[in-house]
Amino acid sequence: MSDNHLDRDTIAAVATPVGPAGIGIVRISGPIAHQIAKRVFKPKKPVEEFQSHRLYLGHLVDPSSEQMVDEVLLSFMKAPHSYTTEDVVEINSHSGYFLLSMILQMVLREGARLANPGEFTFRAFVNGRIDLTQAEAIMDLINSKSRIGLRLASQQIKGEFRSEIEGLREKIVEILAHIEVAIDFPEEEYADISSKEMAQRILKDVLEPIEATMAGHEKRRIWMDGIKTVIVGCVNVGKSSLLNRLLNKERAIVTPIPGTTRDVIECSIHIEGIPILLMDTAGFREVQGEAERIGIRLAKERMADADLSLIVLDQSRPLTQDDFDILTKADKSKSLILLNKIDLTPRVSQEDLDRVLAGMPLIRISALTGEGMDNLQRAIRDHVLAGHVDPVSSGLAPNLRHQQALTDASKYFRDAFHNINQGLPLEVIALDINSGLEALGDIIGETTNEDVIEKIFRDFCVGK
Repeated sequence: MSDNHLDRDTIAAVATPVGPAGIGIVRISGPIAHQIAKRVFKPKKPVEEFQSHRLYLGHLVDPSSEQMVDEVLLSFMKAPHSYTTEDVVEINSHSGYFLLSMILQMVLREGARLANPGEFTFRAFVNGRIDLTQAEAIMDLINSKSRIGLRLASQQIKGEFRSEIEGLREKIVEILAHIEVAIDFPEEEYADISSKEMAQRILKDVLEPIEATMAGHEKRRIWMDGIKTVIVGCVNVGKSSLLNRLLNKERAIVTPIPGTTRDVIECSIHIEGIPILLMDTAGFREVQGEAERIGIRLAKERMADADLSLIVLDQSRPLTQDDFDILTKADKSKSLILLNKIDLTPRVSQEDLDRVLAGMPLIRISALTGEGMDNLQRAIRDHVLAGHVDPVSSGLAPNLRHQQALTDASKYFRDAFHNINQGLPLEVIALDINSGLEALGDIIGETTNEDVIEKIFRDFCVGK
């Protein structure tokens, strides 16, 4: 998304989901937003000039036909005190696909152009109102899958991540200044600081904070993206019944016929406040047809890729070789064993259970009656959150892009640390530190590649 038109284009878009609703909003931003508003809006009480940050009641009138379109509330936010830092007008009308489309087309005829996806937020970024981390946090806020995810996004919108990165960069610039003085005045060793002190400052003031921030990536993934959880097991052990029980509705077909599920069924739920992407898969057994072969292949792929596997065993029948094969393939650190059908007479021996558990947690449940489901939900929570402290108060939570930039920065600063200790030339050390500084700049958008910025804003919806 180029910024070539920012000084002259006025953009407009529908800023709310299009459909029947109480209110729909058409947003306008740019140098002629105020003029467009005056041409299409007739206030109920005469107004010479719109005052900033006030709502006006009136009628929207199409200038081409002089016909009244809707009774609306109009707000005007004068630059630079707006979301984009430009003049912004928002038309609050009744909602409906045809009505909002008609209002938007009318605004476009009056001189605005249709906004690109994310262009309002892009303008806020380009005009310096927000940095790149805050822009990304807006998308996180919209897409958040949990209450804690919302809180993490809110922290980032407030600029806490930016402040942390800027604080780090200030310390690095200070270190770099000492090195550049030493390069210019080689008769003094790093001016007023020794090589040992310099290395320690890089370690304590730069590397350790970066690595502490990087540790927040996993907690962010849990609360923002959710946990990929796959239900696996042999045919007819109750996987689909378990899915339906967790969802509290019939999402998967449940029959006594083995091999009913041939595809992967995916659903999103919350367990103990944790967002879970739950996947029910085809039952493992000797393949009986091409469709079943594909289903089992998909089940194996999902199991390998999952954050958590719920391995279902049927306690009403002896364990089979297929059960043992599944357990052999399982990643024990990412698996819970569910002994299902505890409402029926048990036929699984303790010897067999001891053989298959190998340290994996065992939860006894009945997907049919719901017995043991509370224990299962607590076990999922405990497994997912094992080793994680409070996700909001324990620091920052970088996304994947931030994590890569932090990884790059950490490598450069670690190289600088080692190169100082090995007595390499100061020019080499300065190069490492400058490269690390640039990597940190990528996070907040100061040195970010234009293609990366375009990709970030391309994922926004039109109107945001």
